[in-house]
Amino acid sequence: MYTQSITRSHRTAFILAIDCSGSMAERIVFHGRSMRKADAVARVANRLLFELTERARRTDGIRDYYDVAVLGYAGRGVKPLLGERPEFLSVVEIDRMAPAPASVQGEYRLPDGSTALLDELPVPAWIVPEARGETPMYDALLHVRDLAAEWTQRPENAGSFPPVVFNITDGEATDCNDEELLGICRRIRSLRTDDGSVLLINIHIASGCGQRALLFPTADEAGYGSRYAELLYECSSPMPAPFEPYIRDLRGGGMPPFRGMSYNASVSELLAVLNIGSISIKTE
Repeated sequence: MYTQSITRSHRTAFILAIDCSGSMAERIVFHGRSMRKADAVARVANRLLFELTERARRTDGIRDYYDVAVLGYAGRGVKPLLGERPEFLSVVEIDRMAPAPASVQGEYRLPDGSTALLDELPVPAWIVPEARGETPMYDALLHVRDLAAEWTQRPENAGSFPPVVFNITDGEATDCNDEELLGICRRIRSLRTDDGSVLLINIHIASGCGQRALLFPTADEAGYGSRYAELLYECSSPMPAPFEPYIRDLRGGGMPPFRGMSYNASVSELLAVLNIGSISIKTE
C-alpha cells in the first residue's frame, strides 16, 4: 500500500484547503520578518505549487503527474484560490494551472507601511492572500470530500497513489461542532484507490503563544493538554510507512505510527510538513 509511483498513467492529486478567515490577519514573524499569517501561508503554498510544477517538468513540457485544487474558506463560503474561472473549484491537471501569473518577488510590510522585497527566488503567485470573516471549515471539507470522491471514482485513477489533502488553519471551525468535524474528516479518509486511503493532513498554525509545536504526533502525544489538538489528531490520517523516515528526520526521532497532523506549527514548520506530504511520493 502507498507504493505506486507517479507517472502520467498513474498520477495523484493534491488538495489544499486554506483558512482565509479574519484571524489570519494576525501578524507573525516569518524568516525574520513581520507579516500577516495569510501572507506567509500564501507564500508557502505558492512555493509548494511551484515545486510540483518543476517536479513535473520534462524536456517536452510539464507532464500531467499531478492534479491539484486549492480552496480558501472564509466568511460564509468556499472559493477557488487558483483563479476566478469556475473550473478551479474542481481538481485540474497541473499543466492547466502552471501558466498562471508572472513570477513575483515576495514582499513584506515594514512598520512605517512601506514594503521591501524578500531575499528569496521569485515564484508564481497563484494564491492571493485573504483574511476576512469567520471559519467555515466544515463547508470547505464537504467540498474537499466531493472532489476527492469524484477523483478516486474515476476508473483511470483506480491504481494511483491516493489524493493527499492539506487543511491549513489557525483556529477552530465556526460552522460545526467537534462531532461534525470528526465525521466529515472520517468520510474523507474513507475514500480510497487500490493503493490506499486518502491522506488527510491537518495543520494548525501557531499564534505566537510560545507553546512548542506538535508535529506528526504519536498516540501518547495526542492530548498535548489541548482539546482541539486531540480533536485534530482524531481527524487526521495515520501516516504510511514510506513517509516515516522523513517524519523521523523532522521530529528528531520517535516511533510510528505517526498521525498526519501538526499543532501550533510555525510557518517554517508548515513548509516542512507540506514537503513531507508531497516529496515522500515517488515520481518516475
